[in-house]
Amino acid sequence: MELYKLANYTGQLLDAGRFRDYCPNGVQVEGRPEVAFLASGVSAGLDVLEASIEAGADAILVHHGYFWKGEDARVVGVKRARIELLLRNNVSLLAYHLPLDAHPELGNNAQLAARLGFEIEGWFGEQNTACFGGMAPPMSLSGLSARVGEALRRQPLAIGDGDRTVRRIAWCSGAAQGYFEEAAGLGVDAFLTGEISERHVHLARETGVAFIAAGHHATERYGVRALGEHLAAQFGIEHRFFDIDNPV
Repeated sequence: MELYKLANYTGQLLDAGRFRDYCPNGVQVEGRPEVAFLASGVSAGLDVLEASIEAGADAILVHHGYFWKGEDARVVGVKRARIELLLRNNVSLLAYHLPLDAHPELGNNAQLAARLGFEIEGWFGEQNTACFGGMAPPMSLSGLSARVGEALRRQPLAIGDGDRTVRRIAWCSGAAQGYFEEAAGLGVDAFLTGEISERHVHLARETGVAFIAAGHHATERYGVRALGEHLAAQFGIEHRFFDIDNPV
């Protein structure tokens, strides 16, 4: 499969052009022109790069890539080591950030919903990248916390009354704690995201809306994997997902 045909298809599939993102979506580092083996991972850290290259990947697909707005633009230190490894091995890096959060089937939030029994009724937040809906079936906050821990293989932090019944929930993968107040305004019983800030503990206690922090990496490992599997099936290429543990 030609690299740029793969990237163009993926960009159209995710409607990447509609997003005002914090990083470039698509090919971030250009390697060999043909892709027969696509590796994927949540973030393009050196560990994912090394595992993918050792396995023989032609290209690596990630959610968190490089060249973020506001970061030091110089190719030095860690950034140099990562990019040098890709270029030396002629391996491409493709990254999709907000487009992968928002896709209604392959996206991080849609994949979370499928695993946790959430029913998507609508979208909210920045560029409609967060979801809200019902629980199937409703359960206590303690029960939901246990379900999340089992499904994501990481025990979440739950702020709120463990006996409270959660019927409606809002969620957004990653570091979306800034959406909490907007989510609370939707009339939900709980909000789930990857990370929590100090002030959101107080807001959860004072609003009565539970806050579940389930892990940034843990909530975002499913979208990129689903996308990689879709591309492999679509184009008849090999795909392997590398889930490098991250406690955050």
